[in-house]
Amino acid sequence: MKKLMKASEKERVAWYEVFFTIVLFLYPFRHIHIGLDLWDTGYSYANFLYMGLDHMDPMWMFSTYLANAVGHILTLLPGGETLLGMNFYTGLFVSALALIGYYFCTRKLRIPGPVVFLGEFMALSLCWCPTSVLYNYITYVFYLFSVVFLYKGLAERKNKFLFVAGIFLGTNVLVRFSNLAQAAMIVGVWAYALICALEDVKKEEVAGKGRIRAVAGKTWHYLWRDTLWCLGGYLAALAVSMGYMAIRYGLDAYVQGILQLFTMTEGATDYKPQAMIYALFESYIKNLYWFKRVFTFGAIAFVIYNFCKIVLKLTKLDNKNARITSIIRVVGRAMCILIGLVMCNWMLKNNFFSLNYALYHSMQSPVIVFFMLVMILAVVNVLFRPIPKEEKLISGLVLLIIIITSLGSNNGVFPSKNNLFIAAPFALWQFIRIGMEWKQIKICSLELSLFPLKAVLGVFIGLVLCQSVGFGTRFVFVETRGATDTVAQVTNNEVLKGIRMSPDRARWMEEITAYVQEQELQAREVILYGQVPSLSFYLQMPSAFNPWSDLRSFTPARMEESMEQVSNELKGLQEAQPDTVASKAPVVIVERNYYESVKGLSPEEIPSDDGGAARKWMLIAEFMDTFGYENTFSNDKFIVFEMK
Repeated sequence: MKKLMKASEKERVAWYEVFFTIVLFLYPFRHIHIGLDLWDTGYSYANFLYMGLDHMDPMWMFSTYLANAVGHILTLLPGGETLLGMNFYTGLFVSALALIGYYFCTRKLRIPGPVVFLGEFMALSLCWCPTSVLYNYITYVFYLFSVVFLYKGLAERKNKFLFVAGIFLGTNVLVRFSNLAQAAMIVGVWAYALICALEDVKKEEVAGKGRIRAVAGKTWHYLWRDTLWCLGGYLAALAVSMGYMAIRYGLDAYVQGILQLFTMTEGATDYKPQAMIYALFESYIKNLYWFKRVFTFGAIAFVIYNFCKIVLKLTKLDNKNARITSIIRVVGRAMCILIGLVMCNWMLKNNFFSLNYALYHSMQSPVIVFFMLVMILAVVNVLFRPIPKEEKLISGLVLLIIIITSLGSNNGVFPSKNNLFIAAPFALWQFIRIGMEWKQIKICSLELSLFPLKAVLGVFIGLVLCQSVGFGTRFVFVETRGATDTVAQVTNNEVLKGIRMSPDRARWMEEITAYVQEQELQAREVILYGQVPSLSFYLQMPSAFNPWSDLRSFTPARMEESMEQVSNELKGLQEAQPDTVASKAPVVIVERNYYESVKGLSPEEIPSDDGGAARKWMLIAEFMDTFGYENTFSNDKFIVFEMK
C-alpha cells in the first residue's frame, strides 16, 4: 500500500511539473501578435535581416556581434522575414530562461515546484524588454548558465564546472561588449572561500593560532584554484572569440568598432560610466522613502498587536476562556493583515504604483523596493543566518545577479527586472521559510510576536506579485509606453501579417506600404530619421548605413562620415551611369511631426540635445538639396523623399 501511495505521489508531482513546464514555455508567446513598435523591435530585426557592414553601424555590429549573428540565422528560418515569426523565434530564448531557472531551482536548490513556478511566472511577467533585443536575452541565458555552473563548481568542488562558468561569461562579451562587467562574478568565488573558511574555523579542533593556520592554508588553496579555473575558461572564450573576429573581419576592424563605443559618450552622456552608476543608485535612493514606509506600517502593526497581547497577559484574560482567546488572536492577526492592505491603498493613492498595467509605473517602484528587501535578505543569509554554506553561496550569487545585471546599461535597474529567473523563486522561498522560522523575539523578558511585521511584509510581497503579473499580462512594448487599442491589422504587408495594433498605426503602415509596393521600392536602401528605425524591417528596405541614425550614441561625426560615403557613391553613379542614378539613390523617410518641427529652420534654431540631433538632420537636409530630392509621398505619420 505504501509503495502504491509513493508511486501515486510521484505521478502527481510529475503531472504538475508537466503543467508548470507547458505554462512557462508558452507564456512568453502571449503577446507575439500584439503591438507595432517603431523603435527597438523592428530596428533589431532590421539589423538581423541585413547584418553586415554595408547596412549596420560597425560599432553596434561588433559590440553586439553574437546576438546579431544568431538573429540573422533566425531570419533564415521559415517565417523569419515576418514580425510574427521573429517574435516567436526570439521568444524561445525567454522560454529557455524560465525552464532553465525552474529546473535548476527545483532539482539543485530543492525549492518546492509551486514556489518556483510562481517565481518564474513573476520573472516572465517582468520581462518588459521586447524579445527582439536579443543582445539582452542571450546575455541572460549565458549569464544564467554561468551562475548554474558557478554554483555547481563551488558547491561540489568540481573544477570543470568552474571552467565552463568562465566560458559562458567570456562568450557573453561577444554577445554584448558591456558584459565585461560580469567578470565581477568572481567576487562570488572569493566570498565562498571566506564562507567555507568561517565554517572550517568552527569545525577545526586545533586551538588558537594553529586553527587559523590550518584553515588559512586550505582557504588560500581553494581561493587560487577556483579563481584560476574560472579565469582560464573566461580567457579561453575571449581568445576564441577574438580569433574568430580577426579571421572573419580583421582584428583592426573589430578593435575600431569597439573603440567607437568609448567615443559615443560625447553625445550620449547617459552612457558614461558615472552616469550609468548614478542612474542605478538613483533608483534605489528615490525609493528609499517607500522602503521605509513599508517598515513603518510593519512597526505600527507590531506595536499594536504586541501591546494588546501584553495587556491580555497582564489582565490574565487569555487564561479565562480559550474560545475568547482564540477569537482575539484571529481578530488581531486579521487586523495586522488589514494594516497591510491599508498600506497598499495609501501607496496607491500616493502614486507609488498604478493599476494601469500598460505603463511601467504599475510595477516600477514596487519591484525596486522588492529588490531592496531581497538584497537585505541575501546579506542576512550570508552574514548572520545559521544556514548551510551552499545556501549562503546562492544567496550571494542572487545578490550579485541583481547588482551586476544592470551594470553597463543606461536604463538604471530595468535590466535587473528582466533577469530574475533564479532571484525571484529563491527570494520567495526564503521569505516563506523566514516567515515559518521567525515567530517571536525576546526583549527585556517580553516575548513579542513577529507575526505583525511578517503580515505587512507578506501583503507587500503579494502586492509585488499582483502588480508584476498584471503588468506581464497587459504590457506590450511600444516605444515609451505599452500598446493600446490593438484592434486593427495591416492587410497589404506580409511582414506585418497577423499583427494587431491601433487603427492609426494600421492606417499609417497600409498607406506607406501601398506606396512602396506601387513604386517598387522594396530592397532599395533607405535613410530613416525621426525615431522610425523599424520601417527598415517592416518595409523590407535595408538602411544605407544605420536604421536609427538619430540615436544619441550615433554621433554627428559618424553621421557625417556615413553621409559623405553615400554622397560619394551617388556622385560616382552620376558620372558612370547618369540614367540609373535616381533609381539607385537611397530613399529618405522622415517622421512627419519631426519634419514639420524643423522645416525652414536654421541649424541654430532647431531644438537639439546632447546627441547632436540638429546637426545630423542638417546633414540629411543638405544631402537632399544637393541631389535634388523631392517629397513624393506623405501621410499623417511619414514623409517620403526621392531623388528625381
